[in-house]
Amino acid sequence: MILQAKNQLTLQEFLNLPPGEGDISYELIDGQAIPKMSPKFFHAKLTRVLLNLIEQSCEGKGEVCPEWSIALTRRGQDWMPIPDILYISDERLPPNWDENEACPVPPDLVIEIISPGQIFGKMAAKAKNYLDAKVLRVWVVDSKARSITVFYPDAAPQTYMGDELLTDSLFEGLEFTVEQVFQKAKIPLDAE
Repeated sequence: MILQAKNQLTLQEFLNLPPGEGDISYELIDGQAIPKMSPKFFHAKLTRVLLNLIEQSCEGKGEVCPEWSIALTRRGQDWMPIPDILYISDERLPPNWDENEACPVPPDLVIEIISPGQIFGKMAAKAKNYLDAKVLRVWVVDSKARSITVFYPDAAPQTYMGDELLTDSLFEGLEFTVEQVFQKAKIPLDAE
């Protein structure tokens, strides 16, 4: 269900909306409050594994959070996506910032995990929107293809599969294979 408004919602109007019922979270997209798909078991396990990998690599250098909304701009409009995981370095997050609010600046990394019913093309478009909003890196995880595609602001995306070693200059010393992630999360080979 989309929370419709006669006019497009501003960021402040969106933030003033009553909370969703149950487990529903909303993203602000094109002036509308759009429900975010509720994660399933495999999605949650992949989130946990990736969160732990990033957290170990950047301990003391920033914040790694699941499901933390970000106040951004997309095509000249307020945009408040809720990525599955985000990492923001201490250099980007103001040192004295300690609010229980949306991330106030573009993070270094956003990770989106494709859920059943979502398609890679839409996630690739969302990745471009993140990069246009000054996010430094976007990883799109595809359980069906057992891949991670890394989107860069200044280079073509790169897809990693199987035993290909994934490294990222954002995280010194971090290296893993995509298959290691899927095995650690215990995702079956025929997962959707």
